[in-house]
Amino acid sequence: MTNKNDKTEQLQPTEPAPRIQRRRFLERLSVALGVVAGAVLAVPGFGFIFSPLWRKTPRVWRYIGRLEEFKVGQTVNVAFLDSSPLPWAGVTARTAAWLRRESEDKFIAFAVNCSHLGCPVRWLPKANLFMCPCHGGVYYSDGRVAAGPPPRPLTRFSVRVRNGGVEIETGPIPIT
Repeated sequence: MTNKNDKTEQLQPTEPAPRIQRRRFLERLSVALGVVAGAVLAVPGFGFIFSPLWRKTPRVWRYIGRLEEFKVGQTVNVAFLDSSPLPWAGVTARTAAWLRRESEDKFIAFAVNCSHLGCPVRWLPKANLFMCPCHGGVYYSDGRVAAGPPPRPLTRFSVRVRNGGVEIETGPIPIT
């Protein structure tokens, strides 16, 4: 006499394990490929975010004119090449500063950018003030904030006289 249970056991497949192992292998392969693809996409992003920690900011002395071209007590706008121009920058590689000759051998140079949002400031000689037309920022002749929203004074550049010429040390201009 045959047992009913024996028949059902004989009808059931005895080897479902390889199918499950194949499925598990494909799942793991998919996860591994996803991790690799994510890493490939994430590495450039992390490089972009953290590269400023290792990059040295370029500072370059730029010649802006002969000493006798600048009068004592006068503030003039001078143009020069940015400290780190990109090959494709074109006209945008040029920047400027406000330069004032304080005495025979002393100069002060200010960035033309407002410390609020980077708008260009104008020098008003009759008022003896720098004015930002965008948001009403006003600066004294020494670069200190007189009125308006700017959070700090105008950025200063180092200036030196060398071999009868005036040079400005350029570098990145902080905004805000």
